[in-house]
Amino acid sequence: MKRRDFISLFGGAAAVWPLGARAQQAAMPVVGFLNVTSSDGYTERLRAFRQGLKETGYVEGENVTIAYRWAENQRDRLPALAVELVRRPVAVIATPGSAVAALAAKAATTTIPIVFAFGEDPVRLGLVASLARPGGNLTGINFLNSELNAKRLEILRELVPTAARAAVLVNPTDAVNAETTARDVGAAARTIGLQIQVFKASTSREIDAVFATFVRERPDFLFVAGNSFFNSRRVQLVHLASHHRVPATYGGRDYPDIGGLMSYGTNITDAYRQAGVYVGRILKGAKPADLPVVQASKFELVINAQTARMLGLTVPQSLLATADEVIE
Repeated sequence: MKRRDFISLFGGAAAVWPLGARAQQAAMPVVGFLNVTSSDGYTERLRAFRQGLKETGYVEGENVTIAYRWAENQRDRLPALAVELVRRPVAVIATPGSAVAALAAKAATTTIPIVFAFGEDPVRLGLVASLARPGGNLTGINFLNSELNAKRLEILRELVPTAARAAVLVNPTDAVNAETTARDVGAAARTIGLQIQVFKASTSREIDAVFATFVRERPDFLFVAGNSFFNSRRVQLVHLASHHRVPATYGGRDYPDIGGLMSYGTNITDAYRQAGVYVGRILKGAKPADLPVVQASKFELVINAQTARMLGLTVPQSLLATADEVIE
């Protein structure tokens, strides 16, 4: 072989190899991740989501790419962000954390699979035909948080047995969740002889204003609705509850971990892992219509004993015995 021919052959091979590498890279599936809040404070949940993907054989950066889109608590941005992911395009859209993100994704595409994870009833929201057979292009994880509202109220009443008046904080922009929480807590309160007053807040300033009224209203305890915006403002909520010395209950352990009194609800971190598993299964060829909506099965009661002492509360032995974790 002549030297010129060898150089030509080598040069041709060199030209082909990068093209092949680029083709392989282009073939790497892209998962769209759409969330109504921001990435702040989501480290553990994102780690769990990636763990779920890993359990099905997908590792971010190695054989799957994740395109993150955060609405920064501006719900009106979700439709445009969803359309952006559809146009990219992505193989699957994951919307863990809120129903509103799933609704935005559903409005943007009827063909790209969508995996949700939230606490409202997906059938009532029209996202799936049924839990067992979702149909369409959506499936996911149901936190069941709304169904646990009554139980959470009963546990707080056990912790504060002399309570007669309860404040309930909801986010009016999350209309379905706010309505469900007010209804469930109201019904449970009547059965145990509690009066409730519903307060609404959808901004940091409105949260401050609600707590300012507690100087006058003096509720015996506070029930904070499970809501993605409230979770993003959990430091503010826990600080204000402590400052006003109001015993408060929350839907997830993110709150007692930073000084909140107690939480009872789904292990949301595990729900994110399950969402990652479903995304991985869909990437492998499963159809969302055939994947039943998973009902979360891990519930946890977390009590911050240090906060209880600060509030002058004695945690009953019955709660200490049943708590999944007591933070000292």
